[in-house]
Amino acid sequence: MADNDDIPFNRDFPLQPGVVEQVRPGVRRVLCNNPSPFTFTGTVSYIVGEGKVAIIDPGPDDEAHAKALLDAVKGETVTHILVTHTHRDHSPNTPRIKAATGAPVYAEGPHRASRPRFESEKHNPESGADRDFRPDIEVKHGDVIEGAGFALEAVATPGHTANHLAFAWAERSINFVGDHVMGWSTSIVAPPDGSMIDYMASLERLEQRPEQLYFSGHGPEIPEGPRFVRFLARHRRAREASILHRLGKGEADIPTMVRAIYIGLDPRLANAAGYSVLAHLEDLVARGVVATDGDPVIGGTYRMV
Repeated sequence: MADNDDIPFNRDFPLQPGVVEQVRPGVRRVLCNNPSPFTFTGTVSYIVGEGKVAIIDPGPDDEAHAKALLDAVKGETVTHILVTHTHRDHSPNTPRIKAATGAPVYAEGPHRASRPRFESEKHNPESGADRDFRPDIEVKHGDVIEGAGFALEAVATPGHTANHLAFAWAERSINFVGDHVMGWSTSIVAPPDGSMIDYMASLERLEQRPEQLYFSGHGPEIPEGPRFVRFLARHRRAREASILHRLGKGEADIPTMVRAIYIGLDPRLANAAGYSVLAHLEDLVARGVVATDGDPVIGGTYRMV
């Protein structure tokens, strides 16, 4: 496949909730029963190692999923709990797994925004953040979490959230990429929690790494991960070009841009699309390409400089 070929999303993921599937030596996955337009068929939790294992992303506040994970490791010892980021479909089940296993929790840190909230922005208490999460051990980029038969390197991948980490198993050429890269769809980047500037830089960081096989927080595994990352970066640049094309016809608000750019969009995703457009606009305003009156916020009107 040439690098400039279009790479289709893969929505073929027949895994059923609660079923343990071994996908590679030392890698098992369990799907949570929380399907939605944002989570696809649900959140995927991973079990790394054999005998003494790590669990990556315990999932949402879901007792049945916690039981499925604990049943999957019956007779084994959970030595590590790793969390890629603090959205409510990934981290809230952590206390259940910790209470049952006593394993320490590793993550970048508590939830935080990518930038300070503007005065004109209203705080949304229904946002998808798990604001109660606190890791036992805060992990920074480059730290290596060692277990019995595995060593996982923390790779800082902010963008989807400010505290997003991937966990690279270099020896197996595997990277557990959370929600930063998904094979079934693009990731949502919604300011102020998310940042398009950070997201694009993190794509570049992943592209430069050697790991080829990606395991994502939703949907199937992604072969040729760095090549897929290049596709995602091209997609984001094309989205930016579409925004600029629309603004070239005159100033517009974000709903107008969403209607012009996202043809045939599921109406349930219109709000998320608006925030992705805002993430691009924040970047364009910061670069001096686009202007708005006041702060770049979801309700603003935008024009070419």
